[in-house]
Amino acid sequence: MHSPESVPVLVKRLPGNEDLPLPAYATDGAAGMDVVSAEDVELAPGARHAVATGLAIAIPAGYEVQVRPRSGLALKHGVTVANAPGTIDSDYRGEVKAILINLGTEPFAIRRGDRVAQLVLAPVTRAGWVEVSELDETARGEGGFGSTGGLAALKG
Repeated sequence: MHSPESVPVLVKRLPGNEDLPLPAYATDGAAGMDVVSAEDVELAPGARHAVATGLAIAIPAGYEVQVRPRSGLALKHGVTVANAPGTIDSDYRGEVKAILINLGTEPFAIRRGDRVAQLVLAPVTRAGWVEVSELDETARGEGGFGSTGGLAALKG
């Protein structure tokens, strides 16, 4: 089912990957599309690998595709996207890959066709820097990491 907000994204299956499914939403309410591995990889504990998907895409100008972890892999196996969320820019035309890292204690086998990450299409807002000599005051001010609290361990 396509929502009225669907944005067309061109996708090309790279040679030898015609058997793999295109990225797809698992449910009607899903924000991310599951993408599968185009290769077999054994990730040792602490190892990372740019897992091939067998796809190249043309993202419309004004958008990016974010590569995000799959929560089940992260929770059950400690396998996540190393640069989460990874960004695929609209002018990139190479193979889509997911940089996975095994933060678990056991080797993790990825097989061709396994769902390895999620892809989220998102609009991009570009910044226009305005240099000033002073910034406005706020209640937080220059308070850095942990300065707003939230954890009992941060109090002190």
